Amino acid sequence: MRDAAEGARLALRHARDQLDGTIRISATAGFGRHVLAALLARFQALHPAVRYELFFTDRRVDLLREGVDVAFRVTDKPPDAFVAQPVLKFAVRAYAAAGAATFQSPQQLATAPMLLLGQSEEPMASQWLHDDGRREDVMLQATAWGSDLEGLIALARHGAGVVLAPDFCVNRIEDTAPHKAVDMGGMASNVNYGGVADVLPGWQMLAGFDTVQALTLPMPAGSETARALVRFVREALAAGQ
Repeated sequence: MRDAAEGARLALRHARDQLDGTIRISATAGFGRHVLAALLARFQALHPAVRYELFFTDRRVDLLREGVDVAFRVTDKPPDAFVAQPVLKFAVRAYAAAGAATFQSPQQLATAPMLLLGQSEEPMASQWLHDDGRREDVMLQATAWGSDLEGLIALARHGAGVVLAPDFCVNRIEDTAPHKAVDMGGMASNVNYGGVADVLPGWQMLAGFDTVQALTLPMPAGSETARALVRFVREALAAGQ
């Protein structure tokens, strides 16, 4: 009888520890595809009863109106109604096709074919910071521009120019594709179509924000499953997993 009672108690506690229900998750497209998707798969393996509705988009999601339980957003001004927790620090760097020659200074970007995020072909002012504290200001002129960062990264991967992107958006791809010589602002090099590489090592563009934050509703309105997911994501990224 005692063993049966203890077994029932443990089973009840296990059931209470299990997360379930549906959570609505919003994330910027780059973070969602390159970082969050893999972590969600691992979280789902731990909590198979949880279901997900996903919004991986760069559209500005109205968190309250659209009933989002947790949002992963690049922001330095989170909404007042939500609890914000930093999950990932990042840097915006200059990437070109893998194998492209590196630049010695951000000033060389002024004459390079630039693939810029935005809706205007007007020159863009940029400020760059080196790991040693040096700063440089550069005016950039777009060869191609648009609102789809993934598309611009794909162009860079195929040798069309230099894209500015958060480092978490760049995946390492094995060097398996054919090489082709291209001219990057007067610097000929052999590039690999398999991936992209940092062409300004040690430099990052100062974008005005450098953190992905997880936004959840405060207790008691917030979902316990959403809070558990945020804890899981924070711990995994802090451990470099």
